[in-house]
Amino acid sequence: MKLVVISGVSGSGKSTALHVLEDQDYYCIDNLPVGLLPQFAHKMQALPGEIGQYAAVGIDARNPAQDLTRFPEILDELKASGVTCEIIYFDADDEVLLKRFSETRRKHPLSGDAIPLAEAIHHERLLLQPIIDRADLYADTTQSNVHQLRDLIRGRIQEKQGSGLSILFESFGFKHGMAIDADFVFDARCLPNPHWEQQLRALTGLDQPVADFLQAQEVVEKFFDQIQTMMTNWIPHFEADNRSYLPIAIGCTGGQHRSVYLAERLGRHFQQQRDNVIIRHRDLG
Repeated sequence: MKLVVISGVSGSGKSTALHVLEDQDYYCIDNLPVGLLPQFAHKMQALPGEIGQYAAVGIDARNPAQDLTRFPEILDELKASGVTCEIIYFDADDEVLLKRFSETRRKHPLSGDAIPLAEAIHHERLLLQPIIDRADLYADTTQSNVHQLRDLIRGRIQEKQGSGLSILFESFGFKHGMAIDADFVFDARCLPNPHWEQQLRALTGLDQPVADFLQAQEVVEKFFDQIQTMMTNWIPHFEADNRSYLPIAIGCTGGQHRSVYLAERLGRHFQQQRDNVIIRHRDLG
């Protein structure tokens, strides 16, 4: 049985992740008490056929603190019983979380008359620390929209269809924050910048004039070839280690030209050789 545990601070995207898993035919329960995880897994394992083979649960800070403290012990118990567990934890910057709650007018589950929202978010992280410590994926959604979050979850669980390793090539801009949930990060800021070419400034790495400019630079070709060679050599090792998801990020200053061109080109290159290769441009609108 495969069990995905979705957790994280309120407003970081947990509900969206569960909806994606539900669309992928996972049996999903939100806000399951931690203490009931072993019983839930046992019930799912007893179901006939594939019905109980894939399940996902959402766990948040509304659980009793003593149960959250026992999470590592409960997780080890599940694994000992033959359950394959994957823990995905979502977070975002406080400023973004405060803005999301303001826009949706939702009440934070730990806030109240005597507890301001910022304090509730801080307390929530402290309560969820035992889950953070065991997370297989720590996903920061500060810079992600709902569509990017859905792509992240779909890529992460592609192995359900028996399709092997899912690979993400993502562009980003360093001035908007690091791609902290990537396994590999390549810095393209050392390459010639189309931003300083007046006719290219308003374009992106998806536009042919920018691609032509960058492809004509010998150092850009060398950069591309070395990343392509490195990933070609190492991707099989990640597959042999039973990895299901491999995020690879390429960053430039603003996430508009160089990183977009390289992520797009690398993604297209590997799409010709493999299934489940995703291309995403984090900071392109």
